[in-house]
Amino acid sequence: MTARGRLRVLLGAAPGVGKTYAMLEEGRRLVDEGKNVVVAIVETHGRAATASMAEGLSLIPRRMVSHRDVTLTELDVDAVIATRPDIALVDELAHTNAPGSRHEKRWEDVQQILDAGIDVISTLNIQHIESLNDVVEQITGVPQRETIPDDILRAADSMEVIDLDPQALRDRLAGGLIYPAERVDAALSNYFRLGNLTALRELALLWLADEVDQALQSYRAEHGIDSTWEARERVVVTLTGGPEGETLLRRGARIAARSGGGELLAVHVSSQDGLRTANPAALAQQRALVEKLGGTYHQVVGSDIPQALVEFAKSVNATQLVIGVSRRGRIAAALTGPGIGATVIREAGNIDVHIVNHAAAGDRFALPRIGGALTLKRRVAGFAVALVGGPLLTWLLASLRSEDSITSDVLSYQLLVVIVALTGGIWPALFAAVMSGLTLDFFFVEPLYTVTVNEPFHLLVLSLYVVIAVLVSYVVDRAARESRVARRAAAESELLATVAGSVLRGQGAVQALVERTREAFGMAGVRLLQGDTVLATSGEPLPDNQCVRVPIGNRATLELHGHDLEASEQRLLNVVAAQLDAALEHSDLTETVGEIGPLAASDRVRSALLSAVSHDLRRPLAAAIAAVSGLRSTRHSLSEADRSELLATADESLATLATLVTDLLDVSKLQAGVLSIARTPVDPADVILAAVDELHLGPDTAGLDLDADVPQVLADPVLLQRVVVNLLSNAARYSPPGSRVRVTTSAFAGSVEIRVIDNGPGIPPERRDDVFVPFQRLGDTDNTTGLGLGLALSRGFIEGMGGTLTPEDTPGGGVTMVVALPAVGAEPPSTNQKGDEGHENPDR
Repeated sequence: MTARGRLRVLLGAAPGVGKTYAMLEEGRRLVDEGKNVVVAIVETHGRAATASMAEGLSLIPRRMVSHRDVTLTELDVDAVIATRPDIALVDELAHTNAPGSRHEKRWEDVQQILDAGIDVISTLNIQHIESLNDVVEQITGVPQRETIPDDILRAADSMEVIDLDPQALRDRLAGGLIYPAERVDAALSNYFRLGNLTALRELALLWLADEVDQALQSYRAEHGIDSTWEARERVVVTLTGGPEGETLLRRGARIAARSGGGELLAVHVSSQDGLRTANPAALAQQRALVEKLGGTYHQVVGSDIPQALVEFAKSVNATQLVIGVSRRGRIAAALTGPGIGATVIREAGNIDVHIVNHAAAGDRFALPRIGGALTLKRRVAGFAVALVGGPLLTWLLASLRSEDSITSDVLSYQLLVVIVALTGGIWPALFAAVMSGLTLDFFFVEPLYTVTVNEPFHLLVLSLYVVIAVLVSYVVDRAARESRVARRAAAESELLATVAGSVLRGQGAVQALVERTREAFGMAGVRLLQGDTVLATSGEPLPDNQCVRVPIGNRATLELHGHDLEASEQRLLNVVAAQLDAALEHSDLTETVGEIGPLAASDRVRSALLSAVSHDLRRPLAAAIAAVSGLRSTRHSLSEADRSELLATADESLATLATLVTDLLDVSKLQAGVLSIARTPVDPADVILAAVDELHLGPDTAGLDLDADVPQVLADPVLLQRVVVNLLSNAARYSPPGSRVRVTTSAFAGSVEIRVIDNGPGIPPERRDDVFVPFQRLGDTDNTTGLGLGLALSRGFIEGMGGTLTPEDTPGGGVTMVVALPAVGAEPPSTNQKGDEGHENPDR
């Protein structure tokens, strides 16, 4: 039987990092080593360097597939298998085959080639991994239609990341090494944004790191290796929910930091005792601290805390284990043994254990608490059974007594002790054991009617009664405790899940929390007060003397009307209080944002308008006054040329003033005196065409590439036209002779972008913020170009409409002004937009 081939995957963070080039380069290297290598299929996407690397390699002809009168080419699996190469190079593993192909996906073709015993080297982008599909869409705003199942990828024999710095990738894209020039602008501003590429790069590296960890764990499991391999420091900190948790976490973080890139993990072991003593509020705070320190929080369940802790540490390949000094007192430690720390040290093996002292360490001579889990009613019932059942049993056995009945008499009283222990626990059982022993000796053991013990055996019987009572009652008490803890844990988990869900939902969270609190604690009524104002209520309030008050931060007070709370309920109530505080804060912030939003938008517009009035009016007004004064002067006689020049200056200045005043009046009419922006659905193409007509720009001056599929935007049409006019006039002014200004539109991640592109001198990166300072023209002092509204006013208008105005470099030189406005309905971007998934897998 032919051995299955080996699959090697070259993984990249984004299109253009060099996966296909690296695959072909590796193929050439293997050919030089004497291997039979064929190129089963390769997609060069018109990249000259990639195409040149494929030259000289044996290429398998593609299979022709006809679909709807269109001929498509796909990988010819049969031809590859018939060639019987050592290695086949297959590009784009996640590619979707043309309809009518044998397999729907290319990775299925690769599986058939591997089954034939042929090794395969293939390429894949991180966005095509099934489990990361939603994450990539959140990052880039682009849904991925072509994915590969995780288990197929994890089954690969080897995986390598072809890495490239995000800025270097953007430079390659801007240089035209990845896409044609007409697609570069949209790609740079959409899919290939620096933040997107950085996040995708992190995903790729994390995926590879996870694969390395999995491979290491599998190797150790296959070879039975239990010892720790210190590939990197992993510090595990044990949390009990006590006050020492913060100290332990900070100590563990320092240990991890000193090791240079160490990993911090915090673990809480839940057991019967742990659920009863852990403070949920403290654990929540410590979990937040773990995240601030750059670590991860874990929770495991185990009946044996030391064993569960050590097993977790070994499972994550920990090198350091941090635990706190016991909080038990000295007497408790002496009575119950060395404790968890000593057991962990004994079982930890090669893991270094740090026992850290803290302020909560036990230092008093305190007795351990003794308490049962049975209710008072059951203990009373146990005594009642002993008091009633004892005399009845004695009367029955005495009436049936014979010389040979002593054995049955002993067993009968033993049964009574067991019944009492099952009913009432240890104290009723001890009472029943002592009384039944005395009764046996008095009524059934010679000499009768005395409590004299002549035989040592009789004393042994009494001792056995006591031992049996203790053992049975211990079992009953422990079972009752575990049952109560389990019910309590389930109820607490349900409450905390509801609490967390209510806060996450935001709307109605306060009322939901109040209602759930009343139900969980069995209160007659619960209400949330802010001063004298009732924010939320549930149930019927009782008199104040039956009320428990809990402060909710500095915002409010929670009143619980009913019974007093136990200590365990107080701890859980602290968690509810913290969540209520968070819900109130969320509500306050939401209300504040709602109040500030319109004011902020109006303020931005008002500030921009004031700047325009104070600056734009001054220069043309001064020029007009000077020109008119010169014309009226009688001191000097003016030539016709001088008079014409002064008249032209006055005319130009007054025209500038008229345009500015008209613009301001138009804005004033729209704002109705309050400077609020009237946002309505607007077609960007209509605004752009109107702006081009206003500036009288012809086809030789302005080129339009308007996407007909972009949705409408929410904007003020008059203000948006003023912005586009200003950007177009600036672009035309700075464009070199013979160069056209280009205007494009595209949709991306719920917004629509209008891009005004010129090929002028550009703006130095250090001066980009300066151009949005009111009327800063980077040294332009020409008074004849017109002032418009200025870039500062343009940005104020756009931000007031909920959008952004940002400058970007134009590939080849120049500036691209990008206006981004929210689309109507904030619909997700079209899947066929420019820049999506690199176009490495075009639609069929």
